[in-house]
Order: sequence, then C-alpha cells, then structure tokens
Amino acid sequence: MKSALRPSLSALTIAVVGVLALASCASTEAAEPAATTASTVTIEDNHGSIEVPVNPERLVALDNTTFQTLSDWGVEVVAAPKPLMYDLWPSLVGDDVLDVGLHREPDIEAIVEADPDLIIGGYRFSEIYADLTAIQPATIEINARDGEDHASELKRQVAILGQIFDRDDEAQQIADDFDAAIADAKAAYNGTDSVIGLITSGGEIAYAAPGDGRGVGTLFPTLDLVPAIEQAAEDTSHGDDISVEAIAAANPEWLVVLDRDGAFNEEGYVPAKELIEGSEALANVPAVQKGQVVYLDPNFYLDESIQAYTALYAAVAEAFGAAK
Repeated sequence: MKSALRPSLSALTIAVVGVLALASCASTEAAEPAATTASTVTIEDNHGSIEVPVNPERLVALDNTTFQTLSDWGVEVVAAPKPLMYDLWPSLVGDDVLDVGLHREPDIEAIVEADPDLIIGGYRFSEIYADLTAIQPATIEINARDGEDHASELKRQVAILGQIFDRDDEAQQIADDFDAAIADAKAAYNGTDSVIGLITSGGEIAYAAPGDGRGVGTLFPTLDLVPAIEQAAEDTSHGDDISVEAIAAANPEWLVVLDRDGAFNEEGYVPAKELIEGSEALANVPAVQKGQVVYLDPNFYLDESIQAYTALYAAVAEAFGAAK
C-alpha cells in the first residue's frame, strides 16, 4: 500500500523536474534584465514627454540636422527628403529610401508608404507636424528651439538621439568634441576684435544678425564676440539686406561668412570669397586687408548638425589663433 504522504518515484521525478524547471526559469528570469534591451524609451522632445521605440526598424528622418549623426551611427532610414541632401549622405540616396521631397511640397503619401515606427520631424517640416503625428504618433521634433541657448540645444538633440539609438556614450563624445571646439575658439579670441556675420546667396551679400537664426548668428553669444553692427534680424534664415558700404563703414576686424549656394554650385553661382574679396568697397576693411575672413564649409547650409558646428568652431579657433 502506498502511503498517501510518500510520493511515488514517478511523482518525485516529476517534482524534481519541476523544481529544476522552476530553478531554471528563476535563473533565466534573473538574467533577463541584463540581457534584454528596452524596446521603448521616454524622451523629452520639443513638445514634451513621449515614448518612442529604441532602435526603430522603420525610421523616417526629415530633420537635416540629424542626418550626420544617423549616418555616422549606421542608422538606416526608410524615407527622407532627398532633394534636401544632395550627395552629402550617400546612405540615404539609394532606391531603398523613399523620397519625401522638399518641405515646400512634401510627399505625404511617401511617408505613409514608408510605414514608419518613428518619425523625426524638423524645423523645415514643422508645418506638417499634425499630419506626421496622424501617420505615426511616435513623431518627434528635436531641432534647436528658438529662444534657447543654441549650443545647449545641439547637445540636447544628440543626447536624445543617443537615447533612441542606445548610443549614449557616442552621443556624449560628440557633445564633448563640440564643447572642446567652443572652448578653443573662446580661448583664441582676443575679446575685442569686432566681427560681422554675413550670408551670401544669388550673388548678393546679406547681414546675419548676432544671436539670431542658424549658423553665423549663433556664434556671437556662444563666443561672446563683439559685433561691429548691432541690428536685430528681419529675416533670420536668409539674412537682411545690407550694402557693402555699410559693411565698410562698420570697419570690422573679422568677417564670418555663410555661402548658402556653396553646396549647389549651380549656373550663375558666385562664390562668397569672390563677392567679399572682389569688392572694391570692402578692400580697405581690416578683415579683408588682414585676410581675417572665415568662410563656413560649403555644405554647412545643408548639414547644420552639431558636427558641422564643431567644425565651424574649430575653424574659427584656428583663424583667431593664427592672427595672434
């Protein structure tokens, strides 16, 4: 007679197997947190907190200021505004990447066809933000915000990208390189030389107001440059009309120049260097006489990434340093 309190061999075997199985499960469960990567992360974009997928499989990227980082990290996208990029990021040019078109006439159907699980919008595409969120609620805007410290905004953006693509260390390194370039430029500036920011396009020279817009204007508050002209901006994107005589009258020691057409080299293009240094009215300006003109990289207008700004600050640091 089998005791009711004594398990049979088969029952014992089952129990042992069960315990081992539970132990195995417990062991597996204990190891999972270290081995499992989070599938989502909560970030703070320009609109507030939002949960987005980590390493999204189908990414639509519309913000040109993120392309360099995405390219450096080997992040693939399924759709992008190809006309905006020219050949700067070869990985985005192939037929596998759908063309969203330019922001002035975006191809919404291409974004729908891309079936994204994350959309990175941007300042150029901000007017269709509602359309983007209707396609995919996980739509973020992380471009530099107006009225905020521009340098901090660039670091904020790359830090968010680091969260999304699980590359916090790489993002921090990019930010550190950026800070180092700014520190070098500050150290090289003598603190007194006057500076004017300019934007050239279509054979014309425009004035970039200190602190306004993107590119040249942001250097003034970041480096505490002394402006030779202090006038608020009317057109922060393209610059304001200014005559060469007005520039000459301001007598700047330095010029920092963004050539908006430099990346396109289209018919009729006049390089910024020719416009500035070929002008008789500017011939006696100290900046021209001393060769103290810093031209931004021709691709800067298309890029505008934190890496592009790092290169710009490094160029400014080198120019200031060489003039000492």
